[in-house]
Amino acid sequence: MTGASGLVGTALAAELRAAGDTVNRFVRASADAAAGASDVPWNPETGDMNLAAAEGTDAVVNLAGASIGGGRWTPKRKALLRSSRVDLTERLVAGLGRLKSPPKIFISASAIGYYGDRGDEVLREESAAGAGFLAEVCREWEEAAAPAVQAGIRTAHLRTGIVLSPKGGALGAMLVPFRLGLGGRTGDGRQWMSWIDVQDMVGGILHILKNEEMRGPVNMVAPAPVTNAEFAKTLASVLRRPAIFPMPAFVAKLAFGEMGEELLLGSQKVEPGKLISSGYLFRYRELRASLEGLLARNFCLTLD
Repeated sequence: MTGASGLVGTALAAELRAAGDTVNRFVRASADAAAGASDVPWNPETGDMNLAAAEGTDAVVNLAGASIGGGRWTPKRKALLRSSRVDLTERLVAGLGRLKSPPKIFISASAIGYYGDRGDEVLREESAAGAGFLAEVCREWEEAAAPAVQAGIRTAHLRTGIVLSPKGGALGAMLVPFRLGLGGRTGDGRQWMSWIDVQDMVGGILHILKNEEMRGPVNMVAPAPVTNAEFAKTLASVLRRPAIFPMPAFVAKLAFGEMGEELLLGSQKVEPGKLISSGYLFRYRELRASLEGLLARNFCLTLD
């Protein structure tokens, strides 16, 4: 597994190990001191990796990629975002193709950014790619895995929405201002936010691993997307705080530039068609239930 130290990778590795599976994490060579016995040192920038560890394995899960948020997308930052996804996946897949006994399945991260800013349009796995930087990166990211398909490896692309966890990601960044009563919608709040509870993100990946029919793009989102205004109102309500401090669209653009336009103001109303049709049962279909469960489990609040 690449990206095993990230938000999703950590949760997935723990679930797999709890089920008795062996997880070999690819870890940076500089992190050897913290590596476990089954971990494999690698250098994602140069492609130097010991893929012998993947010989004869059941699956390779590729979750690596530099954080998409965290500030303006300068040319240098955009180059890193692309290379840490596209170039890394190309190198990884090329290595898998040289194995005598390649994995049965290759699961590779992608994102609903693939669809671009689409307003109120309902987006399904068969929907066309959109426009913008994220859409370009996601399209190239998925295309980078094509050699795995050609090698006969069952390949799935995780078109992931906003993964909810108080341990990081979008929700982690929102908690402090919202708990202080300083939260609110972004822009007019009409843009759609397609989200997924971290438990369902992990559950969905396990479902793909076990289901031989699951391949190609898979929308990793809950069945009930919400508008940005609804998200802000629900989070504030769960935290028992007001949501009266909106961020105007011009402020988001001024502060974050292109990142603000695509991540904060862009709209994707995504449907998890393949997960539903293949029988996956969501633990959390509604936003409020997810937020209450996540925050209660992590002792962020006491529910009555």
